[in-house]
Amino acid sequence: GSPRLPTAVNITWSSINFKTILRWEPKPSDYFYTVEILGQTSNTQRKCILTTETECDVTDVLRNVRETYTAHILSVTSSRMDNFEQPPYAISEKFTPYNQTILGKPEIQNYTQKDSKMSIVFKDPLTPYMFPNGTFQSIRDIFKNDLEYKLYYWKDQSSGKKDATTKSDKFEINVENTKNYCFYIQGIIPSRRENRAGQESMVLCTSIGRNILDEYGTEVFIIIAVVAIAVLTLAIVLPVILCKRKRAKHAREKQPLNGA
Repeated sequence: GSPRLPTAVNITWSSINFKTILRWEPKPSDYFYTVEILGQTSNTQRKCILTTETECDVTDVLRNVRETYTAHILSVTSSRMDNFEQPPYAISEKFTPYNQTILGKPEIQNYTQKDSKMSIVFKDPLTPYMFPNGTFQSIRDIFKNDLEYKLYYWKDQSSGKKDATTKSDKFEINVENTKNYCFYIQGIIPSRRENRAGQESMVLCTSIGRNILDEYGTEVFIIIAVVAIAVLTLAIVLPVILCKRKRAKHAREKQPLNGA
């Protein structure tokens, strides 16, 4: 036979919010890779057939997210795919999306601090999987009661962190009404042994008495109002002044000249 082809090494699963990419090395020269995904109960499915890439998006063949999968990365020449001979292949570690996908960043939609109450509303990350009506499923649609969110918050310019937990899409917490607070959120799957905590949202800080997202709204409104009043005042006052000056001039012109 023909010389044995090199097989893939350093195979890794990379998965965030159930979007899953398989990666490996090395770049092929004069051969190709084909990926086979084997589930415990599902049929073997082929992806990225005869590719020269070293990564493959396998999201759509991992729809049964609780199933455990293994990837075989076959090293093939284009002709050998038609042979009955088994091509050389490398085997990945096992991967269970439900237990191993990383939770992405929650999206903070709105937050306010009024008196001693801070309120934060956020949105679940979406997955690539769709409902029959074409809308994307969120991580909450898949994890359901296994999912919770943790809020970490602290006084602005301070290092002492507090935290709160919710299973809904909002936090309402008590704070000191004279202090601004900074915070971030992350998803948590408490039942997991690994990858329990997800990616952290961006850190945001409150500005007492108003939503920081609308921070400049009030100032802009005041500036526009002041300019509008000034223009309006000028529009009223200027004709009055001009009219008075005209009358005074007219009156002076009607006065008889001295000594006439």
